[in-house]
Parts: sequence; C-alpha cells; structure tokens
Amino acid sequence: MNSFIKKSGMALCAVSCLAGCSSAQQTPEEIQDTMEEKLNLTEQWDKVFPQSDRVNHTKVTFHNRYGITLAADLYIPKDVQGKKLPAIAVCGPFGAVKEQVSGLYAQQLAEYGYLTLAFDPSFTGESGGTPRNVASPDINTEDFCAAVDYLSTRDDVDPERIGILGVCGWGGFALNAAAVDTRIKATVAATMYDMSRVTANGYFDADDNPDARYALRSRLNAQRTEDYREGTYALAGGVVDPLPEDAPQFVKDYYAYYKTERGYHPRSLNSNAGWNVTSPLSLLNMPILTYIGEIRSAVLLVHGQKAHSLYFSQDAFKRLQGENKELLIVPGASHTDLYDNREKIPFEAIGQFFDRYL
Repeated sequence: MNSFIKKSGMALCAVSCLAGCSSAQQTPEEIQDTMEEKLNLTEQWDKVFPQSDRVNHTKVTFHNRYGITLAADLYIPKDVQGKKLPAIAVCGPFGAVKEQVSGLYAQQLAEYGYLTLAFDPSFTGESGGTPRNVASPDINTEDFCAAVDYLSTRDDVDPERIGILGVCGWGGFALNAAAVDTRIKATVAATMYDMSRVTANGYFDADDNPDARYALRSRLNAQRTEDYREGTYALAGGVVDPLPEDAPQFVKDYYAYYKTERGYHPRSLNSNAGWNVTSPLSLLNMPILTYIGEIRSAVLLVHGQKAHSLYFSQDAFKRLQGENKELLIVPGASHTDLYDNREKIPFEAIGQFFDRYL
C-alpha cells in the first residue's frame, strides 16, 4: 500500500511539474488563445438601448471550466486608467442576450464606477457551445463563476471586490453561484425566477404533483427519441406570437418586450425560436437553490410588487441567513418593468448596495 501511495504521489508530482513548466513558458494571452474558441463577434453597437458616452465598451471572450468560450460586453468607466476597480458580472433574463437587459444593467453600473461584464450564457447568443439553445443548471451556474475567473485575473480589477447580478432566470443561477463561489462578495437578483421550481411545479406551483411531472417527463423523453432519430433538436418557440387575446397579463408583458422594437433582438431566444424542447429535463432534476441558506456574502433581492414572479424572491429571501441579506419590493412594478423601465428599476439602491459590500 505504501509503495502504491509513493508511486502515485510521484506520478502526480510529475504531472504537476509538467503542467507548471508548460504554463511557465506561456503568457496569459497565449494560454487564453489555446483554451478559447475563436468566436465571430459583432463589433457594431447592436443593443436595444442607447450607448453611454460616459463608458468605454469593448467585446471580450472568456472560458468556463467545461471548455466553452463565452462572449461578453465589457463596460469600463472613462478616465479610470491605472486604477483597480470593483467589478460586476451580469447575465439574464432566461432566454435573452447581452444586447438586451443585462447590457442595460451593466452599462448603468459602469456609469456608477464599476467595471462590468455582461455575457451570453453557454449555448446562446454569441457564446460558444453545442448544441445550441440549451440550458443547464450546472453549466449556467458555472458561467457566472467563469466570469469571476476572468474578472479576477484582469489587471484593472480588484479581485477582492467582485459581485454578480442576475436577472429573471439568471437571478436564480446567480444565487446558486453565490452559494458555491466564495470569491463573490455581493449578489443582486432582480425580478428573479427559480427555474428549477417553475419547471418542476409550473407557475404558482399549480402542477406540483408526481403525475404532472411524470407526464412532462414522458413528453420530453419522447422528444429526445425523435430528436435523435432526426439528427436535430426541435425548438419550443420563443414568446408566443401571435399573442392570444386571453393570454395572461405577464405573457402580454413578455410579448411587449421581446416581440416589439422595445426589446427585440435577432439573437434572443425569447424573441425568436426559443429553447430546445428538451431543455427542461435537467432543470427538473436539479433544484438550484438547495444551499442558498449557506451564502455568507451579501445578497439583495429586487422584485416588482405587481410581478407574477414575486413569490420566487419572497420564498428565497425566507431561506437566506444573516443580516447582510435584503429584499427590495418596487411599488407598482411588474416583472418586465425591471427589464428596462428606468423609472421603476431601482438603480440607485442597487448601486448603493454594491458600494456597501464591494
């Protein structure tokens, strides 16, 4: 046994030495070139919001630990050369791209003095990963942690002052990332969805029973067979179009954002053909908020008083521990008001929260 341990230890040391020697001979740029896929990024300004003249904007890429290269917009306040800045990674909503809501939040926070990174999740937008249009509770949580990797290694970022902000479905993934990544010092979840819960239970937990989940699993697994047979992945469709007259108000609100000039973007899943039909399978089996009660860093949950999704934040807040956790309910605001309504989004309160903890 001792002989085996010694041999194994020597082998591990040898591998470690080789890895260390190899890394020592490469610059960070060379390492990045070998680890990241070359993405075809649009350099023109194609956001659904106007560009700020107070912020510098560039396109960047970074990779997660699954080897997927992510595309991002980097926003840096002007006239801050030579300073190490606090930084915030931003993503969401679920099915959106960085040219929509997350970019708006990132640019605004950059105006407040933060270096910010709005990124497309794996398999969507300009980011890499195949097949396209698929979600994963593990990989999408990892996307936030990978953004922290990237920010932590920038010369102009203070690695001890990094936060994240998730919108809608990525609010839930942000909480999940904060539960696992101790480098994250502050987290904001705006108009949050718990994607595991809504997938497994339906809206307002109306289908929270084994028979309903079994029926859903049966449909999704039948689609898996069909996808494999056809060699392609069926798409579920984005926001319903045309809009039925009897659609719930929150569906009408989604339509008003994603399907009109207000928020439409050609790379957005919600604006177009949507997620793969089988995407919910992983969400059904993986409750993402299991350990949020163990988050020790600061958390701010922001939600609209009139939002259909308010119960997600209210219930999550009950599970958070510590005096550095806050729930801010915005009077009169719907779910999508916190996408782009500058009169309703409490940017000042969000900025003050990050100022306090970063």
